[in-house]
Amino acid sequence: MKLGKEEIQKLVLGGLLLIGLVYVYFNLLLAPLKKQQAAGRQSTAELGPQIVNAKGQLKRTAELERTFSERTTVLRQVDAMIPEGSPVAWFPTKVGDFLKRQGIEKVTTKINTEAAEKDMPGFRRLSWGIDLAKVSYSQFGNAVCALENEDPLLEIRTLQIDASRDDAETQRVTLTVNNLVKQ
Repeated sequence: MKLGKEEIQKLVLGGLLLIGLVYVYFNLLLAPLKKQQAAGRQSTAELGPQIVNAKGQLKRTAELERTFSERTTVLRQVDAMIPEGSPVAWFPTKVGDFLKRQGIEKVTTKINTEAAEKDMPGFRRLSWGIDLAKVSYSQFGNAVCALENEDPLLEIRTLQIDASRDDAETQRVTLTVNNLVKQ
């Protein structure tokens, strides 16, 4: 069977159309779908760590909600222990009166630094310097123990005792204390 010129042209044209159709199918229809599928897999893989972080955040949130009432109670108790007004007005008087009850007369109190309390919003920590001009060891030891027991919001940070040669019975004491106050 001999194919004529027209039939050969039809076969070549049909072949070209078939090749064009296969090219269009793979490059114009299938390739974008594969790119979208690869992009979808990549974005899903990128969401994995975010999902893990979100689950961790949910656990932390649930833990905070569980301990909320306990922490609220503690914050209310701390808030009730702090006197109203500026700490510069009431803290030196409070410490001076306390030490006078312990038998220590000459007390100088000054504020050193102030910082926000990171674990307790709405509160700040003040650092105070307390200078005791003349005090005996036993009297001072009893006073320090009673001070920490009486005021749970007070923390003694440093303690310096200087003994003089002139009077061996008394010493000069410098304390640095931190105190929690309202903002």
